[in-house]
Amino acid sequence: MTDWTGKRYWLVGASDGLGAALAHKMSAAGARLVLSARSEDKMHDLAGKLPGEAQVVPMDVTDESAIDAAVETLDDLRDVDGVVYLAAVYWPFGADEWDAEKATLMADVNFTGPMRLMGRVVPRFVARDRGHILLTGSLTGFRGLPNSVAYTASKAGVMSIAECMYCDLRRTGVKVQLASPGFIRTQLTEKNDFKMPQRMEPEKAAEIVFRHMGTDRFHRAFPRPFSWLLRSTQFLPQSLYYRIVG
Repeated sequence: MTDWTGKRYWLVGASDGLGAALAHKMSAAGARLVLSARSEDKMHDLAGKLPGEAQVVPMDVTDESAIDAAVETLDDLRDVDGVVYLAAVYWPFGADEWDAEKATLMADVNFTGPMRLMGRVVPRFVARDRGHILLTGSLTGFRGLPNSVAYTASKAGVMSIAECMYCDLRRTGVKVQLASPGFIRTQLTEKNDFKMPQRMEPEKAAEIVFRHMGTDRFHRAFPRPFSWLLRSTQFLPQSLYYRIVG
């Protein structure tokens, strides 16, 4: 079991949903937190409700200069033990109803955002041979799905970033993990007008992610058995798969 007491973790995208719930879990376990998101008011409200120490550092993950400023505020991450990327935006639509503005924003926040941030985090962690990184994927990222062209693509990209980093860093002192949840009851999934199997409350999802962070496993996809079903589609022939989902 991981001893979280005194560890300092930077949660990016912590103002709502899974991020806020995970902040409560980690703070209760003794971790010192840095909370980042665009909504400064929400973060200050969250920080005031946490049992432990929490520093608010506003940051827009689509803004290179804002990320640099946050890293500088945190003294080049010298006292940061780990970084958790949870920021995401979502709108449901398919390629036949393409919304270019929303698609680009999903790519920018969900995929390019962690790529930007990791460009600052990974070299510093590698140089000191110590650190913990957790990226948040999605069950949608395993294979192409209808009516989810931008979100699914962005999450598949995040999952690939995590997999590549794990390959490169698994024999170093930098621990890389990936968590891929299914549907969580948040303001994002409220946009869906379809049945969402095994939709979880944020607190339940946060408990699973928090437990995963305390292990040496790389990837945790959940909830079961929904995650097993979606992962199994990777082994279906293309003709059969697209006949089922398309």
